[in-house]
Amino acid sequence: MKAINLKQKHAAFSKLWHPHQIAQVDDMQVILAKIQGEFVWHSHENEDELFQVLKGTLFMQFRDRTEIVKEGEIIVVPRGVEHNPSTKDNEEVHLLLFEKLTTAHTGNVQHAMTQTEYPII
Repeated sequence: MKAINLKQKHAAFSKLWHPHQIAQVDDMQVILAKIQGEFVWHSHENEDELFQVLKGTLFMQFRDRTEIVKEGEIIVVPRGVEHNPSTKDNEEVHLLLFEKLTTAHTGNVQHAMTQTEYPII
């Protein structure tokens, strides 16, 4: 049991759209990610996702609207809801995610951006 410095952990990697696991809490994982541009439309049939913006502004697209999530804010995407995280103006956004260990990166969608393994840092 040690404190985890999120800034130091984010500084340890540069790859975009590639989640890195920093902790586990029961059957949940705590993930850091850096994103830029647009991801891929997907949903998670059995899992909710929590996104916290640590740096920048996240644009969480849903089919009927886009929610703007600013630094220091969170958004929870309920299971089964199709979504597409994105950023604007080439901004790199730093995220903390909280999700079940069983959550697939892009749900049932297979895409060039899909990651199947999350490095532990």
